[in-house]
Amino acid sequence: MEPRVSFITLAVADLARTRAFYVDGLGWRPEFEDGNEVIMIQVAEHLVLSLWQADAFAAEVGGRPASGIPPVTLAHNVVDRAAVDTVLAEAAAAGADVTPAEGRVWGGYSGYFADPDGFRWEVCWNPGAIGKLVVPDVSEVG
Repeated sequence: MEPRVSFITLAVADLARTRAFYVDGLGWRPEFEDGNEVIMIQVAEHLVLSLWQADAFAAEVGGRPASGIPPVTLAHNVVDRAAVDTVLAEAAAAGADVTPAEGRVWGGYSGYFADPDGFRWEVCWNPGAIGKLVVPDVSEVG
């Protein structure tokens, strides 16, 4: 198996509310949506964020999602500290619960926001080599 992730799937409580947040609020463009169970958004080359209505998700994979804060974060790395604050402000304007950014002991700067289902997104500037690995060259961004 190649070391690659193709989809990140989140089980959501209310697909319409989730659509309002990601599509209408953040401006992300769905590649596929059926209106009832799933919205799929390409978030990187060869990577799709799949947002599934929770009951349809449970029927597909079996079991039920855990309650409380989901034990996962998604990260959105950016080119500099100012971009962290800009993205957090955009998320707040879309209705997210935001934890303000701060300097981190490892030298970076990050904050968090929660989507309507409580999934935490880290918005991060990482000045190290791993930060350069995950942030696209500005000339590549459309």
